[in-house]
Amino acid sequence: MVDATYTDSGPTIVMRKQREYDEDDIRTRPSRSTKPRSKDRPQFADALAARVITIDRGRVTCAIDDGREFFAITARELGRRSVVVGDLVAVVGIPEANQAREDFARIVRIEERKNSLRRSADDGSERVLVANVDYLAIVSATSNPEPKHGFVNRALVAAFAEGITPILVMTKSDLASGDEFLEIYKAMNLPTFQLRKDRMPSDLIEFIRGKVTVLIGHSGVGKSTLINKIVKEAERQTGEVNEATGKGRHTSSSAVALELEGEGWIIDTPGVRSFGLSHIAKDDVIAAFPDCAEIATRCPKNCSHNESECALNAWVGDDVGRQGRVAALRQILASLESISIK
Repeated sequence: MVDATYTDSGPTIVMRKQREYDEDDIRTRPSRSTKPRSKDRPQFADALAARVITIDRGRVTCAIDDGREFFAITARELGRRSVVVGDLVAVVGIPEANQAREDFARIVRIEERKNSLRRSADDGSERVLVANVDYLAIVSATSNPEPKHGFVNRALVAAFAEGITPILVMTKSDLASGDEFLEIYKAMNLPTFQLRKDRMPSDLIEFIRGKVTVLIGHSGVGKSTLINKIVKEAERQTGEVNEATGKGRHTSSSAVALELEGEGWIIDTPGVRSFGLSHIAKDDVIAAFPDCAEIATRCPKNCSHNESECALNAWVGDDVGRQGRVAALRQILASLESISIK
């Protein structure tokens, strides 16, 4: 470094050695908190197990084993993870019986899901409808509105892909028979129930007892009416079908899980108008038909399983049972070609 001083005889140049800086010269901003930060997250050892039974406008309702229901919010520790109906969660700060329901508890952990019922939206994103279910009850009406194989096929694909057992439920059997509609699914050996409006669905109630069952179907097929029969305290709103369009209106605005008498849960969902399956691969469906899946490994590469070289053709032969299984598989695979059910 160079310094200059001035006298009557002119400037005098003085060479000065440059100073060396060390870590003591570094300026640091004081910490906002004197408490040392830890990477360890709280374990919440006192958290209780609960089930998410409904979510309405961002407000989560949970239930615990003693029958108490309460509102909850997700803890900041969960980040962007969201809960859905059917989730099993760990909760802290559960209000006592004499506290107001508005005293929110906190969801601090979401347990691993054994499965989830998902659909693809028109923009390609996935939406989880419910989680941790045993049965998917696919509800159709024999008439008013007319049943659609496309809807049932796609719901079957969604169930098979997640390892959920599908159930075929036909309502309004007092108006028409559902035998012809159900004949195409006979080879799948699926649990099937045809229900009348003037009778209790006793067989169905006994079948789903002790399990978690979600109902899915178009608006107007009678899901809410069925729920009201199965759970007496449900009081789900019901609606009529428009005679001109043959379509029903939405009477359920959000999914809700209701406890069954004698253990188990049933989940009512809003009427479905579109059910995309772009998130599901062909192999997910074939895996749901173990006998066909084994034979399909011998097929030519990129086999569609609906062509002359398909190994399933030789396996079928004259066996009527196998013919039905392969026909059912091919029908389900064909339903993957379009994006959504209309």
